[in-house]
Amino acid sequence: MHIRSASHTDVGRVREHNEDAHLIVEELGLYVVADGMGGHLGGQTASALAVRTVGESVEKVRQAVVDGAGVMPLDSSPVPRLLADAVRSACGAIYDVAQNDPDLQGMGTTVTSMIVGSGRAFVAHVGDSRCYLQRGERIIQVTDDHSLVNEQIKAGLITREQARQSRLKNIITRSVGFEKDVAVDTFALPIHVGDKFLMCSDGLANFVDDTEIGIALATLPLEQVPQAMIDLANERGGDDNITVVCVAALA
Repeated sequence: MHIRSASHTDVGRVREHNEDAHLIVEELGLYVVADGMGGHLGGQTASALAVRTVGESVEKVRQAVVDGAGVMPLDSSPVPRLLADAVRSACGAIYDVAQNDPDLQGMGTTVTSMIVGSGRAFVAHVGDSRCYLQRGERIIQVTDDHSLVNEQIKAGLITREQARQSRLKNIITRSVGFEKDVAVDTFALPIHVGDKFLMCSDGLANFVDDTEIGIALATLPLEQVPQAMIDLANERGGDDNITVVCVAALA
């Protein structure tokens, strides 16, 4: 199985600064998207520090990740815990920096991260950035949004369409760095040849629906998907930064 990736980030049509950050480390099979918050300085600092710390933390446990990716059964693999530990390290690092700089206090970021190895994908996630899996004709949102509107959807208070229009759609209920530590959602799943993943900040998810993402992944060359998705989000308003990372498992 061969893994290919493509990515792009864009400031959008409204914001003056890009507070998103992303990271691809092919030799580690590591992919990260972060969407910072806390003013443009805080947002940029938090997202950049998050992706850097996650990358450095995974590098430190590289051999454990390589060895652990193939552990059987899948739910015995240590990789989800190792990746979650990397996200929590980023949380502590961001929090510590904010405590020492009044201009950065209250900053935080989403982190959606994935390690691919031994025919498996391991995801660690905090916030409302997303990871999708396109398998055959199906598109699945792997992650669960840590957002106020998602809580309202799950409680049956609003519909998904109402959530798209809600003035509260940018309020997240869990972030990396706002507090000293954070609970990290983790997932592990086997990869099939032909599977494609798309990770994105909410600047895409707020304007482009799951079906449209699935069609793009199924019909476009992988290298064209990030820019095509960003163009579509910008055509529909582009009121936020937009970051897209795509990963494909090929024969």
